[in-house]
Amino acid sequence: MNKPLPGGAGLGFRRELIGELQAGVPAGIDFFELAPENWAGMGGRSGRELRAFTERFPFVCHGLSLSLGGPVALDTALLRRIRQFMDEHGMALYTEHLSWCADDSHLYELLPIPFSEDAVHWTAGRIRQAQDILGRRIGIENASYYIAPPGAEMSETEFISAIVAEADCLLHLDVNNIYVNSCNFAFDPLVFLHALPLERTCYVHVAGHYVEPDGLLVDTHGAAVIDPVWTLLAAAYERIGGGVPTCLERDFNIPDLAQLAAEVGHIARLQAAAPQRQRRVA
Repeated sequence: MNKPLPGGAGLGFRRELIGELQAGVPAGIDFFELAPENWAGMGGRSGRELRAFTERFPFVCHGLSLSLGGPVALDTALLRRIRQFMDEHGMALYTEHLSWCADDSHLYELLPIPFSEDAVHWTAGRIRQAQDILGRRIGIENASYYIAPPGAEMSETEFISAIVAEADCLLHLDVNNIYVNSCNFAFDPLVFLHALPLERTCYVHVAGHYVEPDGLLVDTHGAAVIDPVWTLLAAAYERIGGGVPTCLERDFNIPDLAQLAAEVGHIARLQAAAPQRQRRVA
């Protein structure tokens, strides 16, 4: 049986952290997130270690390779494997990037989808197919990108809103991605934030990034969250309320667990200071 949707502040579940987490999960970490591609079907010691945590804590699945906007057929075998994995571990929420990452093979990069009517219909249809196979509504994440996709017929926020409406799916809000794109493409992150269909928000990401010598921001998840991103997160909570589960992403240059727990604690403080609105997504 699936556990209820998590709440509060969470942390990405990394193998590098398992030893410290086994010694004691810091107070304030309410849930964990993992990439199901990295864990589904895992046996042996790794499988047992994961089970020890999923029996005690809620987990969220955040996909990396579904390629929702891609040109090739949706990987239905992967979706069936993910559904089985989620059911086995009682996981209720699955999210994916609004991007594409595969053609004849995986490209190992999350690429932007053209902001066009055709792409809306194509991507929304694939999201509906994914939801049918998974047996649940999914959240789609606003992605970071470094080349503006050609053929734009609408703004990015209009594109995201149209897909969410047509697919009847949920929004996975990533505030660091908004900030990174706003710096790289010179737009106001608050205006962008407020133009999103925030009433559909089911999940939030916050992370750090890297600044190249020429000023380009790269969404690495390899550094501490900076103040402008925290400010954007607080602004999001003013609209969506503090009850939406929010995960700290840290994938590289991973510090000790105490430092990560401090950042998770900052998420919790922002949540507690925000309006407590009733969650209406399911």
